[in-house]
Amino acid sequence: MKLAILSRQPNGYSSSRLLQAAEERGHEVGILDTLRFAIDLTGDEPDLQYRSQPVDDFDAVIPRIGASITYFGTAVVRQFEQMDVYTPNTSNGIANSRDKLRAIQILSRHAIGMPATAFARNRADVLPAIERVGGAPVVIKLLEGTQGIGVVLAPDTAVASAIIETLQSARQNVLIQSFVKESKGRDVRALVVGDRVVGAMRRTAKGDEFRSNVHRGGTVEAVDLDDDYEQTAVRCAQIMGLRVAGVDMLEGNDGPLVMEVNSSPGLEGIERATGLDIAGSIIDYIDNQVAFPELDVRQRLTVSTGYGVAELLVREDAHLVGQSIAESGLAERDVVVLTLHRGAQVIPNPKPGRVLEANDRLLCFGRLEEMRDMIPDRRSRRRRVRPLPDDALSPNAEDESEA
Repeated sequence: MKLAILSRQPNGYSSSRLLQAAEERGHEVGILDTLRFAIDLTGDEPDLQYRSQPVDDFDAVIPRIGASITYFGTAVVRQFEQMDVYTPNTSNGIANSRDKLRAIQILSRHAIGMPATAFARNRADVLPAIERVGGAPVVIKLLEGTQGIGVVLAPDTAVASAIIETLQSARQNVLIQSFVKESKGRDVRALVVGDRVVGAMRRTAKGDEFRSNVHRGGTVEAVDLDDDYEQTAVRCAQIMGLRVAGVDMLEGNDGPLVMEVNSSPGLEGIERATGLDIAGSIIDYIDNQVAFPELDVRQRLTVSTGYGVAELLVREDAHLVGQSIAESGLAERDVVVLTLHRGAQVIPNPKPGRVLEANDRLLCFGRLEEMRDMIPDRRSRRRRVRPLPDDALSPNAEDESEA
């Protein structure tokens, strides 16, 4: 396998270990500076230049994209995807995980446990937002902070309001999260590779510090995860579009509470804590998956006019309940069932004899008009709608739409 590690820190622990693990397994591998690529769209096919020279034919790339170069780095990864080069972490997955708000928005619809979170921009909305997450103390986070930077614990509402106002005046967007007291300055980092956790550690903050990051002086120890924690970590990584990820979870009274999904997890702390060859697990997984580059399903499947991908609901009163997929008539309607979701269970490529049950959700590809009557209704919010304030439609002095 010919492998490229995209990194701006060739001598860093993680990049060096990945290089070493790949070489030990006989692969041809190099560490390439992400910023020295140039995207080439002049020819008949997508291409890349590296140091002004055409890029060699790589079988796979491992993106180690730092927060400071997210936009350009994900563009380079996206170009590799267009060239059908395998990457364990998609450009969308990296972008999704890098933005804390976007990540929480995505995970929130999948029944993933998380600390109560709010996001507000207007000063008048800050105090109600603090109350919605349970009141002070609250944790305030910059949207793109890393290694514990930009994370502040505000002990009371007045301090929280002052911190948020200061950060917003500096044009920084922040999240407001409940403080999970029972975690006591501890969290769990699970390293997900593919569909399993290959190693996990508990990080404990130093002294009165509530942030447990190793870069903040936290200590680490290996930990064996309960099934609930392991399944949550794997689900989070897969939902975000990542096959290699560090999933950080607080140990809440009712189970895991996900804080963050990291697309470029550091390997030093977890390898030293567990004594495991995490880098080798990543290389072995990529070697096994390299023949299956990431496909943009919608990009490829929706080029046929009138066809597309949709999620269909088997309603309780539908004639489909109790019928097999073969008996359902979907095939005759030019609809193919790709995946069946039944509660928390996911059944890929279900057999024709699979009997459908009420509330099954079917991920299908087919003729859109034939699927229209099975599209689930939009969920009703059923909330009392208050009248808009008098100034709701007045011009906003901070509106920059005409800038």
